[in-house]
Amino acid sequence: MPAFETLLYTTEPPVATITLNRPDELNSIVPPMPDEVETAVVLADRDPAVKVIVLRGAGRAFCAGYNFGGGFHQWDDLMNTDGRWDPGKDFAAMTARTISPHRKFLSIWRASKPVIAQVHGWCVGGGSDYALAADIVIASDDAVIGTPYARMWGTYLSGMWLYRMSFAKVKWHSLTGAPLTGREAADVELINEAVPFDRLEARVAEVAANLSRIPLSQLQAQKLIVNQAYENMGLSSTQTLGAVLDGLMRNTPDAMEFVDTATESVRAAIEQRDGPWGDYSQAPPERRPDPSHIIEP
Repeated sequence: MPAFETLLYTTEPPVATITLNRPDELNSIVPPMPDEVETAVVLADRDPAVKVIVLRGAGRAFCAGYNFGGGFHQWDDLMNTDGRWDPGKDFAAMTARTISPHRKFLSIWRASKPVIAQVHGWCVGGGSDYALAADIVIASDDAVIGTPYARMWGTYLSGMWLYRMSFAKVKWHSLTGAPLTGREAADVELINEAVPFDRLEARVAEVAANLSRIPLSQLQAQKLIVNQAYENMGLSSTQTLGAVLDGLMRNTPDAMEFVDTATESVRAAIEQRDGPWGDYSQAPPERRPDPSHIIEP
């Protein structure tokens, strides 16, 4: 068993559970989390005793997205040459399945076995890409799901936001970056279900148990045919374009000013981005996740 730094991997056949485990940092994405998610998914996929994989986050968030504090320097080796952004290096790394962080967490999509994302608290930015790559997404009613990078410093990477919702909803959320509560996300069919937080773990366990009653090859066949239909609709090419555009949007003058501000104060950068909209961390309490809703790893 690998010695994981950013997650916990447990099995209670026929279910394997991957728990993002940086609770003090809201499970924000830093190296080596993408590599470790891929490794854990492969472990579960290869384990003949496992039929279903559950992905969740420890603490009070599923995942708060990429950690861009400190100037995002933890990813310099993928994007920079001699201390400067290298667009050729960036696009090559971010479109390579063996290197790209988001390609690695798309192992959730590529796994032959069904993956259930158990979402609570913040599920934003790259964290939403983690969750929406799963086959079934069940969230707490008060979870907040969104892509604030739609306003600054990024673009869709996994493409799942585009393929899970209607054209009108996709246009709205892609242009505004507006978040959804777990209940709202279920209502527009971005995710499968939303339940009160105190029922979340039990509901995920119930769905996992029901799926586990189905023969594994049947589950794999059904996942394959559905995924292939979306691949035929251009999902892979959308993901490739998203990775290239994301690199460009991370390096516009506006984006570089945003990161400079975040280097000094992440809070100040977020206030500038989201304050005029009054959402995400700038929202009133009733539009933010309940901080007492905690998943114990």
